[in-house]
Amino acid sequence: MENFVLEMSNDLPIRTDKPIHSGKVRSVYWLTAEDSKRLIKEKNYDVAEGTPLGIMVISDRISAFEIIWKGEGGMNGVPGKGAALNAISNHWFKLFKENGLADNHILDTPHPLVWIVQRAEPIMVEAICRNYITGSMWRGYTKGEREICGIQIADGLEKDSKLPELLITPSTKGILTGIEGVPEIDDVNITRKNIEDNLDAFNFDSLADVDLYEKLLKDGFNIIDGALADLGQIFVDTKFEFGYVTDADGNRKIIYMDEVGTPDSSRIWDKAEYLNGKVVENSKEGFRKSLLNFFEDSDILVNKNRMDERVKLGDTLLPQSILLDVSKTYKDIAEKITGEKIEVSADPKTEIISILKNEYGLID
Repeated sequence: MENFVLEMSNDLPIRTDKPIHSGKVRSVYWLTAEDSKRLIKEKNYDVAEGTPLGIMVISDRISAFEIIWKGEGGMNGVPGKGAALNAISNHWFKLFKENGLADNHILDTPHPLVWIVQRAEPIMVEAICRNYITGSMWRGYTKGEREICGIQIADGLEKDSKLPELLITPSTKGILTGIEGVPEIDDVNITRKNIEDNLDAFNFDSLADVDLYEKLLKDGFNIIDGALADLGQIFVDTKFEFGYVTDADGNRKIIYMDEVGTPDSSRIWDKAEYLNGKVVENSKEGFRKSLLNFFEDSDILVNKNRMDERVKLGDTLLPQSILLDVSKTYKDIAEKITGEKIEVSADPKTEIISILKNEYGLID
């Protein structure tokens, strides 16, 4: 099965003179200044002339509880996962533009697992929207917490119920230092006032841009929410990311970054099942629940004080059936959203190398 998944995305022979930035799932190859300039001209990308371009390659790896998981029989990823995530993001980004929202970082899609992107200055906020009380918010609520990100929460809410209003609950992107009242750790909840009082630290140009990011977050959420409702799905919560770029006319603007409305960055529930009192996940949350059921001592997966034990659990080869269930979930929801079949490549790495060499001149 190893050829049917792209396990590693940071070992392609793409021409670059900078370190490869590799995350849990995606890797970015920043192109040389010469190649960036050439492609901008050849492809007529709507970016400023000196904009650095990157090749972003998504793998089929799957991470949860800060571990990258592998399966038996060499299935070191989820077949079709990367293509499904890219297809969903492409669909939502297109819908955002059609509805007059902001642009995004994607300039081209040479292959289902590859984006050509423009470099953006990231806004250092994980922009999170919540429409239902579940997950970490519910866990805090059961402990008596009635405030999240400076927002007061009413008493009497039930697990997995719809919130009275859509909530913006931001957290830090990366470790930010020197901000009063904000711990120097990644992904910690913050308030809007934290952002307003520290615009430079969060990389906002102005207070008006804080209003704009919140508007783009809500508008983007509502567009996806409405589209998913038409498909019999519930958009529970999600995370967006934003950054600044300069276009070909010299205009500096905020754009959407990373991915949007995917099963990796969002919770999506089946509406019919929910109305019958059952939560059926069409997102990565289903895989997390499978892991919690698979391991006898599931506390290891959620208790940060047992990280040494958790790392050892990551050596476990999961049954192929678990990863194939995830594959079906991701491909099914992607095909629902896009209306197009998600094809699983038999040899994605060879395909990517061929396209980037022959059509983009990025491999020697």
